[in-house]
Order: sequence, then C-alpha cells, then structure tokens
Amino acid sequence: MASILVTGGAGFIPSCLAEKLAENPENKLVLIDNFVTGFKKKIPKSKHGNIRFIKADANDYNDVASIFHAFKFDFVFHYAALVGVLRTLENPVSVLSDITGIENILKLSKNTGVKRVYFSSSSEVYGEPVEFPQNEHTTPLNSRLPYAIVKNVGEAFLKSYHQEFGLEYTTFRFFNTYGPKQSKDFVVSKFIFAALKNKPITIYGDGSQTRTFCYIDDNIEATTNAFYENKFVNDVVNVGGEDEYPIIDLAKIIIKVCNSKSEIINLPALKEGDMTRRRPDISKMKQLINRPLLPLEEGLKRVIENHKSIL
Repeated sequence: MASILVTGGAGFIPSCLAEKLAENPENKLVLIDNFVTGFKKKIPKSKHGNIRFIKADANDYNDVASIFHAFKFDFVFHYAALVGVLRTLENPVSVLSDITGIENILKLSKNTGVKRVYFSSSSEVYGEPVEFPQNEHTTPLNSRLPYAIVKNVGEAFLKSYHQEFGLEYTTFRFFNTYGPKQSKDFVVSKFIFAALKNKPITIYGDGSQTRTFCYIDDNIEATTNAFYENKFVNDVVNVGGEDEYPIIDLAKIIIKVCNSKSEIINLPALKEGDMTRRRPDISKMKQLINRPLLPLEEGLKRVIENHKSIL
C-alpha cells in the first residue's frame, strides 16, 4: 500500500492524476488545495473510497506540516502552483511565493520519510529556446519570467535535496496539456468555448507562435507509468505533444471541428511571456507510454463534446 500526497489536487492536471492513481485500491491518497486556482468540483471521487481532500495551502508550513506527520506519505506529487499566463504576469509576487511551497514540501518530505517527490515543472523553463526539439539535458534553460524562474528554482531544489539528503525525485516538464476539465482561461478551452458560442476568438499578435498540445490522458499515462515502473528517477522528463501548430492554425482547427461561425481577431502581442516556439523532445515520454499520442483533432472532439454538455 502506498500513501500519496497530491498538492494542487483541485486543479486540472493533478485532479486527473489523482483520479487515475485512485483506481488502484492499494493507493491511499490525500489531496490538498487552497482553491486560489483550483475548484472543488474538480476533486475526484473514487469507488474505492481512497481519496481524502483537505483544504490547505502548500505555501503555509504550519498548514501542511501536520498533514505530513499525520499520514506519513510514501510519495508526493507537488503540482500546486499559481498558473495561467496572464495571471502569473499580473501577480509576480504571488508567483514567487510558490518557492516557499516547494521548500516546505521538500523539508517535510525529507523529515517524514517520503521516498520520492514528483514535481510539475514547465516548458517555460526553456524560455525563448535556442534548440529544437527542446531536450531535457542539452537545451539551455533560458527562463526570465517569475513563473518560469520559480519552476527552475524548484528543479534546483529537487536536485539539491537529492544530493545532500538522498531524497529521490522525478521532474516532469509539462508542455501545453488540454482536456475536458481544463479551466476556461487556457488557450484550448478558451478557443473552444468561444467557438461553441460563435463568439470571436482572440489571439495575441499574428498567431504565428507555435505550441504542441498534449491530451490529458497521454500526460497522465506517462506520469503514472513513470511512478509505477520507477523510471527516470532523479531525472527530468518532457511531457507534451510532438506536432507543432501555430496558434492561428489551432483556432482555425477548432472553428472547423465546432462548425463555428467565430471570427479570429488579432490583439496586440503580449510584451513578454508569449514565446515564439515550443517543440519538446519527447523520447523519454514515448518510452513511458509506448503508443502513438492522441491526434489533436481527436482530442479536441472529446473536449468539445464535453463542453457542449455543460453550455
């Protein structure tokens, strides 16, 4: 039996992760979230009754210390963070406070016998990249924005705690992940909700900036397989899609799949934070799931069907 903590458990990716981990009745999960960007409705339920939710803030040591001591976790997935491009650009000090949360989680993990910490980093640590595809070990980290710097600091904390205290870790660098439970203020969901209502789809700049898109099931399968198979321990893994799409093309695909009448409106480019290109080297991820990734249009159809049901 494994006792597992998932921070940010009311958020999109961590709630899906917890739902998958809870399918194994041998796992006992505790989810924490402070509801700054998470939502109570996203907290998963389990037929095995092996999920417990506690409202708590990872950035508050006293809030989480008692939880660690009460449950004696074997593994921790530290996914709690302030997320969203505009939100993080507008609240840089709040973003930087997440460094405290990372330190809290690692101190408590080290002191309570946690075997391994899994950390959700981000493609943002690459900044404006100088190499394609972006490789976990050869591509220089070129981050400048607070959100990216915090993720970079988190990765450094993990490596340092392993070196000094022997605390094992795995870092996942997430590229754009999308799915039915994603909040409306992220690019795929934002475009879909607009298209389903035939409202204008707004794009920053000319839309030539590229991204890859990873369906949530592919993300979760990769990360849970890394957990169950003890792969890439004390290492970093890119988790993302492999096909590059300009944002303008993403909008056009969504309009087509939704059979929408939405028009595309170009807004002024963001002054910072909207990198021109993203394409990860996902060789490690492919070792974890060993099957083709879900094509973008198929994933979009799944999300669109879900969103139609809640409009």
